[in-house]
Amino acid sequence: MIVLLNIETATKNCSVSLSVDGVAVGVKEIAEENFSHAEKLHVFIEALLKENGFTMQDLSAIAVSQGPGSYTGLRIGVSAVKGLCYGLNIPMIALDTLQILAKQLQVKEGWIIPMIDARRMEVFCATFSHEGKFDKAIEAKVIDEASFAELKGDYPVYFIGDGAMKCADVLKAANFHFCETIVYPSAKEMIPLSYEKYIAQDFVDVAYFEPYYLKDFVMPTKQQK
Repeated sequence: MIVLLNIETATKNCSVSLSVDGVAVGVKEIAEENFSHAEKLHVFIEALLKENGFTMQDLSAIAVSQGPGSYTGLRIGVSAVKGLCYGLNIPMIALDTLQILAKQLQVKEGWIIPMIDARRMEVFCATFSHEGKFDKAIEAKVIDEASFAELKGDYPVYFIGDGAMKCADVLKAANFHFCETIVYPSAKEMIPLSYEKYIAQDFVDVAYFEPYYLKDFVMPTKQQK
């Protein structure tokens, strides 16, 4: 029996899921304007295990969303998973946050572009085929009228995530569609991805793994008067 815990904290959504042999048995998550990850994450983990009759010692591995995303959110999630995996002596699995977000939308043709808000008109994004495969690598991109011009045409392009809606007034091609209902990545979509990596024994080094921030963290400073 393969019991996997999945943790997603890269955005405002604090999300935890539990699976057995690749099948979901429970999910707990909450998205709040003010990050509550530090307060909610371990509470969610303990409750999810208890409600489904498991203990920490039953876990086969733990998967974490590795970024890109919020510096604070990623740091909280990765630190928690590293601590648990080290203490339990179990493997750690790292999953791409944009791929987790893209998994929420199933389409028959075209492209899916998940976007995570990176402030102002910048987003973290990647392009996926309708089959869910990377078509263009992850990047931090400043959006303007010329963005994704190569995708204008007959095939639909779907923009999702909390960074997508702010781009709707700029990206005007007829084949561009914005999915307002898909805002944050969730640990629910981590379940098949983490199971696949566990079967392949695709683990990361607990001691040396770092989140994929994509951009350096810059501490905001007060304006000089």
